[in-house]
Amino acid sequence: MKTKFALFSAMFLITISMSFAQKKGESQSIISGKVNIAKYHNRSTLEKMPKGELLVLYIERIEVIVNILPNIAFATKPGVTMESLGIPETKDNKKALEENIEASDNYFDSTIEFQKKILPYSDTTDLIAAILFYESTLKSLHTYEDFKKD
Repeated sequence: MKTKFALFSAMFLITISMSFAQKKGESQSIISGKVNIAKYHNRSTLEKMPKGELLVLYIERIEVIVNILPNIAFATKPGVTMESLGIPETKDNKKALEENIEASDNYFDSTIEFQKKILPYSDTTDLIAAILFYESTLKSLHTYEDFKKD
């Protein structure tokens, strides 16, 4: 009887300790947030749109660029983690990634706040040119691999 109780107690303690043990979390993606746009446009399509729609397109493109471009040396798509790149997941490296993501979020938020206040004063022709330029930049990400040496 004492043996059964001791065995049961030991199993219970092991189970409890395993359930409360720290579990290694999944690696955080280096690129997070919006990373693609639904549609690319041409000049004639953009010229037919009201300025309000152009402002929305402009801001969407900024969001994608802010999330991807600073990190293209690591990745151009979401899902790439420090672990998948072979970067040690030390406390310092994890903290650096978290701080980078937070800084990117803060930059984007402040940029968008500014854009929403000031951008409506922009010239429609300049707004269209900027959207086309951003879209061209985003299209070029599809050829990024071509710049790597074999």
